[in-house]
Amino acid sequence: MLLAVDVGNTQTHLGVFDAAELVEHWRFATDPSATADELAVTIVGLLTLRGIEAGRLDGAIVSTVVPRLGPEYSRMCERHLSSDPGGMAYLEVGPSVRTGMPILVDNPHELGADRLVNAVAVHDRVRGACVAVDFGTSTNFDVVSAAGEYVGGVIGPGAEISMEALSERTAKLPRVDLSEPESAIGKHTQGAIQSGFVLGFAGLVDGIARRVAEELGGEATFIATGGLASAIVPFCETIEEVDDLLTLTGLRLIYDRNT
Repeated sequence: MLLAVDVGNTQTHLGVFDAAELVEHWRFATDPSATADELAVTIVGLLTLRGIEAGRLDGAIVSTVVPRLGPEYSRMCERHLSSDPGGMAYLEVGPSVRTGMPILVDNPHELGADRLVNAVAVHDRVRGACVAVDFGTSTNFDVVSAAGEYVGGVIGPGAEISMEALSERTAKLPRVDLSEPESAIGKHTQGAIQSGFVLGFAGLVDGIARRVAEELGGEATFIATGGLASAIVPFCETIEEVDDLLTLTGLRLIYDRNT
């Protein structure tokens, strides 16, 4: 069994695979100061709740945008998750990891691990020109050519962090849930904010997506993921579907290509 962990700036998403089947998955808030022992308390606890024995895990793969947490996850796996005295197989997504995807950007070392993982997953699924759109702390577009090359991406503001900034920098505008607006023209402050954020970010996504598709030759498949995708995508015209498990799937694929 494989433990796959995607450590984001805001949330951590982890799942357990039995071969290609995702057995269970969870989300919890990312603590950038967490130690290996603290991570073990959380993760072993989640595994135990679902009746999964930590000792049954054969390996782990971690993608993290919080560099300090990489070594902590490695130590956690070695100390707390392995029944083998030599430790379990551990892989952290980075420049030396085999992905099967050429990276055609100026400096591949700048590419975030989560973005590369999403690109691998979306291309394995589409097998053609495609884009992973991740609605997270930022809104990321990761673009793959028809030949399966990572050709670049777009990084835009995230809806939730933008909402936080609006609430913090204004005296009278509250923070609201990003739910479906009643109409484009808000009849009250909450409705006006919901319209501005939900429809506004949908417009941002569609505008960028159309330009990206044009640069790819006119056709591309767009698949969304991330915690806020379900709130924004219903109002987008360019996104084919939402796959909340895209990053975990990409982690499994990369692990398989390195073992």
